[in-house]
Order: sequence, then structure tokens, then C-alpha cells
Amino acid sequence: MTPAPTGRGGGRLVVPALAVCMVLLLAAGWLLSGHLVAGVPPLGVAAGRTATAFVMITLIALLTPRGRTGVRTAAARPRAVLVLAFLGFFAYYAGTLLGTRYVGASRVGLIVSLLPCVTFVIGILAFREPSSRRKVLGTALAGAGAIGFLLADGAASAGAGSDGGTATLLTGGALAFGGTLTYALYGYVYRQRMSDVPALAALPAITGAGTLMLGLTVLLFVPLGGVSAADWGGVAVLGAVLTAPVFLISHELILRKGPLFTSALGLAVPFLVRVGEWGLGSAAAPGALPVLLIVASAAGVWLTVGGRRRDPAAAPAAPAGPSEDTGTGTDTGTDRSDHRASVTAEALPPRSTS
Repeated sequence: MTPAPTGRGGGRLVVPALAVCMVLLLAAGWLLSGHLVAGVPPLGVAAGRTATAFVMITLIALLTPRGRTGVRTAAARPRAVLVLAFLGFFAYYAGTLLGTRYVGASRVGLIVSLLPCVTFVIGILAFREPSSRRKVLGTALAGAGAIGFLLADGAASAGAGSDGGTATLLTGGALAFGGTLTYALYGYVYRQRMSDVPALAALPAITGAGTLMLGLTVLLFVPLGGVSAADWGGVAVLGAVLTAPVFLISHELILRKGPLFTSALGLAVPFLVRVGEWGLGSAAAPGALPVLLIVASAAGVWLTVGGRRRDPAAAPAAPAGPSEDTGTGTDTGTDRSDHRASVTAEALPPRSTS
């Protein structure tokens, strides 16, 4: 089943407006995260962000009878909820926010934008997903561009407390990549365990479990005595104003345009974050080589998620199996909402339409 953009109403400007809002919120979230980890332990930021997002999403989900029913259904699957909470919130936010402290928001944002490529590799290795030369080339190009940017941008956008050394850069990059890897696994586990539950209805249980995991870790191992009230206010803004709305907007975009379109939007985020760091005075102006490497990485991700264009009149009937990969990522309104392609780091897994 394909999304029906015309059936959801709102006019032609709804999708562009939602897309712009999502990209701006993502970029603002990374910039604020980079600022907060300078004064708040990264795990504290992760716990506070998840907790406030949990409150907002739960309130919205409970507004409708269908949402309330879905929340109860998801909560009745504790094993799946715990696995998803660990992969998608505890490990993802811990890895990316720790990485931000070491190497800065722009580098971590670029690594997270590789999520479709990481999902593609996991699909081949663990789930026997189909491959193609274009996707392999795109994944290799995206990875090379990200590693090159991690090293070539020098100390211009290093994170708080970072000495800009190669070891520090590689440590921060590894942490961010580890978080991205767990989020890619989260997408597959979500499809296997929660595909029959609307994403918004499943998130209260998952984010609630993630909040408990992160909160308990912080209480046991992370000192928070020196954190100011202003920093805690920033963490609340990050979760309630920037993170929770991204979940809602991305889910709506998936339903209207499909996950490939939504995934492609994330390619603009590293540019905005790097320019934002420069504009805020936390980093020097990006040089020509770092910009070229961001472009190369974005092009690689686009090759990976784009797929081949096919003539609708000549295309054979689509098989019913889950390994189909026919999306183009273009603005056609025919992308499958249950496509296996991943979305951006902050986006929801596609809801099952069966």
C-alpha cells in the first residue's frame, strides 16, 4: 500500500512546511546538544531529553482512543519494549551525546546521517536483504566522506573538553557510530516486534523504559551536583520542544511521502549544524575540504537510499515479501510507507499498513 498524500489534506504546502520544520528542529537539537554537554554530563542530557520527550509523546498519544489502546498493547510486550528502549534510546543517545562531547555536534550529526547506509549493511549481513552496486558504492562513499570530515575539519568544531587529537576524534567518532549502529538495529527489531502498533502509540512505553534505564544509570554513576538550573531548562527544551516534535513530524512525513523522502531530508542537517556552529562562534568557518567531504558523504547516502528509477508501465507487479526495494526517494508520493529503508536518527520507524 502506498501513502496517499492527497487523502491527508492540508494542501500542497504541508509537506514542504513539515520538511523544513523537521530539518530545522534536527539541526537546532544538535546545536543545543553540543552546548549542553559542555556543562551537563552527556548521560544526564540523554536522560533528561528522553524523560521530557516521554512526557510530551505520552500526553499526545493519550488524547485519542486509538492511541490509548495502542499504548496498552505496547506496554503488554515488556521484553520487546526493553530491547527497543535499550537500542533506540539508551545506547543511541548515550553514544551520540558522548560522541558530541568529544568531537562536536557537526561531526556526530554527519555520522548519524549515515543511518540509511548502516541499515543497508546490517540488512545484507544479518537479514539477507538484496544489494546492488549502486548501494555498495554509495555506502563506501558516505563512509569515506564521514571519516574524512571527522579528521579534516581539525579542531575547528571539536567538542567540549576535546584536545582535537586523532585519538580523541576516533574515540568520539566510534561512540557516535556505535549509537547509530544500535539505532539501525532498533529499526529492524521494531518491525519484527511492534509493526502492528502505531508508532506514536508504541513510543510511550519505549521512551518510558528508556527513561528508566538512563535515569537509573545517571543516579548510580553520574554526579550532577554542578549542573545549573539553566542547563536543566535547556535539557527540558531539547526533549519537549525539539525532540518530541521531530518524532511527530517525521511520522507524518513517512505516512505522506514514505521513509526514503524522510531519510533524504537528514542530508541537509550536517550542513546546517556546521554553519550554525560557525555562526554561534563555537567553531571556525568550514574550509573547502570539509564542505566537499560533507557533500561526498551526502551523495553517498543518497546513492544508498535512492534505488533505481523504474518505468511504472513496464515494472512488474511488486512482490509481497519484505525485501522489496523499489523506492526512489523522489517527490512522487509513491514511496512505500512500510519500506525497509531507514529514516533519520530522530525519525520514527514506519508504521505497518497491513
